[in-house]
Amino acid sequence: MPELTAQVARAVAARGPYPLAMRVRDELGELFADAEFAEAFGTRGRPGWSPGQLALVTVLQFAENPTDRAAAHRVRYGMDLKYALGLELDDPGFDASVLSEFRARLVEHGLEEKGLDLLLTALKDRCLVKAGGKQRTDSTRVLAAVRDLNRLELAGETLRAALEALACAAPDWLAKAVPVREWAERYDPRIHSWHPPASEAKRAEMALVYGRDGFTLLEAVHAPHAPAWLRELSALQVLRTVWLQNYHRTMTGTAVEVKRRESGDLPPGRLRLASPYDTDARYGLKQGSWWTGYKIHISESCDDTADDLERVTDCGTVPADVEPPPRIITNIATTDATVTDAEMTEPIHHMLAARDLLPAEHYLDSGYPSAELIVGVKKTFGVALITPVLLNSSPQARAGAGFDRTAFTIDWNKRQATCPRGNTSTWWSPATQRGTKAIVVKLDKATCGPCPVRDQCTRSKTGGRTLSLQPRALQEALDDARAQQSNEQWRAKYGTRAGVEGTIHQAVAVTGMRRARYRGLPKTHLEHVFSAVALNLIRLDAWWNGHPLDCSRTSHLARLDLALAA
Repeated sequence: MPELTAQVARAVAARGPYPLAMRVRDELGELFADAEFAEAFGTRGRPGWSPGQLALVTVLQFAENPTDRAAAHRVRYGMDLKYALGLELDDPGFDASVLSEFRARLVEHGLEEKGLDLLLTALKDRCLVKAGGKQRTDSTRVLAAVRDLNRLELAGETLRAALEALACAAPDWLAKAVPVREWAERYDPRIHSWHPPASEAKRAEMALVYGRDGFTLLEAVHAPHAPAWLRELSALQVLRTVWLQNYHRTMTGTAVEVKRRESGDLPPGRLRLASPYDTDARYGLKQGSWWTGYKIHISESCDDTADDLERVTDCGTVPADVEPPPRIITNIATTDATVTDAEMTEPIHHMLAARDLLPAEHYLDSGYPSAELIVGVKKTFGVALITPVLLNSSPQARAGAGFDRTAFTIDWNKRQATCPRGNTSTWWSPATQRGTKAIVVKLDKATCGPCPVRDQCTRSKTGGRTLSLQPRALQEALDDARAQQSNEQWRAKYGTRAGVEGTIHQAVAVTGMRRARYRGLPKTHLEHVFSAVALNLIRLDAWWNGHPLDCSRTSHLARLDLALAA
């Protein structure tokens, strides 16, 4: 740190709130060392800007939400950033394009998680976060940095993008391959700049015109005399994929007829492209809302008492009057919009294990667990999932009357079930139901037929009662979870999970996490990781100042969000 920079910056910061950037430098020192990013940068050539400094600028950029150009301007003129970066007062800074290149290098070399890893390592050394204790996780939707397109718009815009790419890469070839004048009138304007026909018949005809033109272009590109490198253009590969997913051709006599695929003939949503400009974005549905883009899963610590803090740290006894550390975001997972929460339960724990930050208790909503996951996560990671499970869906349980499965006594050793009237089952058979292992248990119809409470037990007119069980370990875990979640004490404990909703709102309000800034899953994940680092620093700054719920750097809405997160 240059002495003059430190002296002038501290003098300027003496009046008013102490800047976040300077607080980070004072408390954490050189948080991002250049050596940690060495693999993304060469050792030969003209010296560039320090990757560690660029990482800190990027984090602070997400904390304050300026553009690349504005961030570069802040480095050039901002005293607090010169202090945080250890620059001389007359340092001219860097060009704004350096930040974009820095992000591209991180993605190219798989260093998206590096910033969060380095911060968590520094916080672990200071006993501000540790394995054990409590954590909570939730997900929310992220809108891709592209327009929502229906199938007609997707076809037209994909073909237009392919023609634009060919017009730049091989204009002479394109002029000979297609009727340029006719197609220019059809595909020159972007699809969102005009309104499609109102008539369903005209829209269907337009879709077929797009289909025929697309196949014409693909045939020209893949013709033997066409340059082979044309088909390697990314826009042409996207065109081919979109056409395979949305059109097919059939032979009718001697002619080839282009047809649009019906909804039942479309590929699964996880494979279907939603935009020619972001091939990682997918159509998603959650709680009745459709969107095009991604999902983010945010995990954070939620230890809120001195006892919790003492249990998860090696710092000895924590005085009762000491504020527990702020909620620290410990993991970020970004997926396309089609991936369900349950599919991410195990990967999230693998990511936490890699950071040595597995909790003892993990609070989740009902979208994450299953009986298999409750048992598997406890066995593999030693983590107890505190989460509601789906209730019994039998007719008796839904009606709240009669004898549901819990009214039967299961003897796993004898492979037998006993009904409330004391009759035992005569059939116990392993089976597979909807791709999962199950056990089917039946009572004899001769036993159930004359039973006086038959109407409360089964709706079958002729057969006996049938039960479907999961394998023993899973069924017992499921029964135990269902019994616990009906307890008021468990419900009060589970209330801890609600705070993560505030964290999501804070992320949206402060960093704009709801809308992706970049295109593609890797860059979107990079954005989310830097956003998480920025939120952690904002929370730490408030905690270091003795005001853990102070949101003076955010809006009033964000202040409410941070209070909820705590």
